[in-house]
Amino acid sequence: MKTGIIGLGNMGAGMALSARRAGLETYGYDPDTRARAELEAAGVVLVDSIATLMAQAEAIVLSLPNSEIIEQVVWGPGGLLEHGRAGQIVLDTSTADPASTQKIAQALEASPLQLVDGPVSGGPKAAHAGSMTMLLGGDSDNIARLAPVLDALTAKRVHVGPVGAGHSAKLFNNLLCGINLLAAGEAIRVARAAGLNVEQILEGVNAGSGRSAVTEVNCPTWILNGAFNSGFTMKLMRKDLRLAAEMIEKSGAAAPLSREALRLWADSVATLADEEDFNRIVDFVEPNK
Repeated sequence: MKTGIIGLGNMGAGMALSARRAGLETYGYDPDTRARAELEAAGVVLVDSIATLMAQAEAIVLSLPNSEIIEQVVWGPGGLLEHGRAGQIVLDTSTADPASTQKIAQALEASPLQLVDGPVSGGPKAAHAGSMTMLLGGDSDNIARLAPVLDALTAKRVHVGPVGAGHSAKLFNNLLCGINLLAAGEAIRVARAAGLNVEQILEGVNAGSGRSAVTEVNCPTWILNGAFNSGFTMKLMRKDLRLAAEMIEKSGAAAPLSREALRLWADSVATLADEEDFNRIVDFVEPNK
């Protein structure tokens, strides 16, 4: 399946390399291609416009920072709608606003393009290894047609519902991750203050019902060793949590714990810069608390 990837940052470049390694004819477009040499050496064909990419690819993978940019790529001048043709499927792997995704899906209904939202987890390392987890929203037939691309990019994928459900599920995932990071940070501080060995305490937690991906993966990989180099920034996590906050508001559902966690993440901007690794939130303590 000829594959075009729009957005060649840390995630998109990794996906392009994984697609090419799997034997897919791969095209890439990004006005700022910092990984140009590595991509070209691997056989990724870099093009200078969306029009050129659309003329070649059957599957168009989006890896973009936010919904505003996604919308511009879809229906802006020279965008996907302008150059789409029958049989093409757009796979949006960005973490985006589900409301925007629904709006894009409606815009594509009268076009030859099909849309699947497939936000990913695992970070740049998994993108480069082709081992991401993907949460898929869309028609099951379209997802089945994407199998060659999904096989190249993912180790695990879950179909969670219609178009937009993938982006909603990803926001729930990141909301829970944000809550778990705050909780783990408190547990680490309390354990240290009590004179306990944090590594041993977490080993015990991970053998019990209190474990989470944060205690099992984030803590040993990026937190306890002081590495804080996951490749995912506070800025990106804050963006995702703002989208989660909007989803909560629109739902009208009671979510007091989530609202408090979201407040803490928002307040952390005073002491934790956007450029910091998102795991740094474990160090955040409100002043005078």
